[in-house]
Amino acid sequence: MTGDNPFSLEGKIILVTGASSGIGRGIAVTCSKMGATVIINGRNKERLQETLSQMEGEGHIVAIGDLTESTSLIEMVGNLPKLDGIVQCAGMGQRKPCKDLHLEDVNQVMDVNFKAPVMLQAELLRQKKINKGASIVFVASIASWSPSFGNSVYSASKGAIISYANCLALELAPRKIRVNCISPAMVWTDLILADGTDEEQLKEDEQKYPLKRYGQPDDIANLAVYMLSDASTWMTGSNVKISGGG
Repeated sequence: MTGDNPFSLEGKIILVTGASSGIGRGIAVTCSKMGATVIINGRNKERLQETLSQMEGEGHIVAIGDLTESTSLIEMVGNLPKLDGIVQCAGMGQRKPCKDLHLEDVNQVMDVNFKAPVMLQAELLRQKKINKGASIVFVASIASWSPSFGNSVYSASKGAIISYANCLALELAPRKIRVNCISPAMVWTDLILADGTDEEQLKEDEQKYPLKRYGQPDDIANLAVYMLSDASTWMTGSNVKISGGG
């Protein structure tokens, strides 16, 4: 526990994947404000630099790498210091009716949303990059149990990562490494606009939420900070829904 504030991330080194935009960027920025040294990962150097420009403190690291490419992944992990926290946030969306799916559609989503985080985690463990007592957070989605039209493969990928995280939590518990998931409902990011959904339609839909709004990246980031901090040392194998009451 850091000083008198169990929510502080002072002295912790945290890797955030998918940090070039959206929820990943929000988590990286918030972790920096809470005192962490943050390693931000993504594929786009310019967008990662934009994230870095919003962060507070010194010593943060930009780790450019494509997690779906094994050589790139192994090299990136090899250059990392020992980690106290990992946020697996890299992901992609897709909306396609089940009858229109092809193998490449399934592979594209599962490669990014499931295979990449699983293989990153395996490589981090193989190279002994995770400190005892560390915290691992997977950003999943309520889509894993809340179906919507055209969202089958995305939903399946998030359900798969939750099931994986539950097993990982058991395997790492002897080392006091905690593993938890965050399952957000709709959050205002580029991801929800990427499939061509009309923004006015989304604004109408968010009024159906009890709290009358979609989430913002900061809403998810604050929950991630709790999971990464010493305030949650008796929490593992959990999947927390954060949905504005929806």
